Amino acid sequence: MSLIRDTVVTQGVFMKMHCSDSCRGAASGGAAAGMVSLTLRSCAASRRMSIDLLGSAMAVISVAASIAFAADQRIELVNKDVAGWVSTNEIAKPNTLSKSEAGEGWKMLWDGKTTEGWRSATANDFPKHGWQIKAGELTVLAAGGKETVRGGDIITCEKYSDFVLKADFKITPGANSGIKYFINPDANKGASLEYQILDDERHPDAKLGRDGNRTIGSLYDLIAADKDKKPAPIGEWNHAVIICSGTHVEHWMNGRKMLEYERGSADFRKLVAESKYKSWVNFGEAASGHILLQDHGNQVSFRNIKIKILK
Repeated sequence: MSLIRDTVVTQGVFMKMHCSDSCRGAASGGAAAGMVSLTLRSCAASRRMSIDLLGSAMAVISVAASIAFAADQRIELVNKDVAGWVSTNEIAKPNTLSKSEAGEGWKMLWDGKTTEGWRSATANDFPKHGWQIKAGELTVLAAGGKETVRGGDIITCEKYSDFVLKADFKITPGANSGIKYFINPDANKGASLEYQILDDERHPDAKLGRDGNRTIGSLYDLIAADKDKKPAPIGEWNHAVIICSGTHVEHWMNGRKMLEYERGSADFRKLVAESKYKSWVNFGEAASGHILLQDHGNQVSFRNIKIKILK
């Protein structure tokens, strides 16, 4: 499985950075409709660089960024739409769409005030207890770490297939939660693919699973998030993005790609076979499903929940 571990968005520029083993000491550049790439000499310390790249429209793109290189890096400027989806440079006030988002077809998945569009994962109504809406935050309340004993998980009333989901989340010390997608409450006990939300330092689940695949930003129990992730301090907001385009899925956090994978691929099915989901039929391969916010018995808040339909 090919996972791009160190993709970042910095100063409005989308970069994929692939480490290589050797130092070529040369630079090469090329232009195409959606991509320009070059190889740079490595250096041990941060270096200020300015790159002028000639794109297919014969326009000059100037990029200035401070990057610490530990090995050769191949930098690619990729699809500008993705850069916009994962950017952390939001200018709209919480729980509203920016002018550009509205123009690009984004919709609020939660209005910041009511339970409209959401319901219990096990009933047709929104839970009467266990969740709180206050000051523009949708919060699952603490229940001593006991999963779904109060309000339980909530899901969108609608199902989605090809989409980009954005959400801010804020955790408390020792908290555990998650954002799940392609949920069918009646199949596999309601389990599905999960963007893990966790206090890695304090919650024991971070030490379980394999190779860190239960830590924050991971595809829970399947693929570990980028080890160089930079979650916000406890009590501050993180920005999550989940991209689902056909079978291709990406997790992003705070402007950095955490992982990517192909649902239904041989690699994906091998991971499932080695996980807690191994006995569940067609796990994670539904054509569409609900989006779920998890009640794991710890206080976690959400806001700015937005969705863009891709097809």
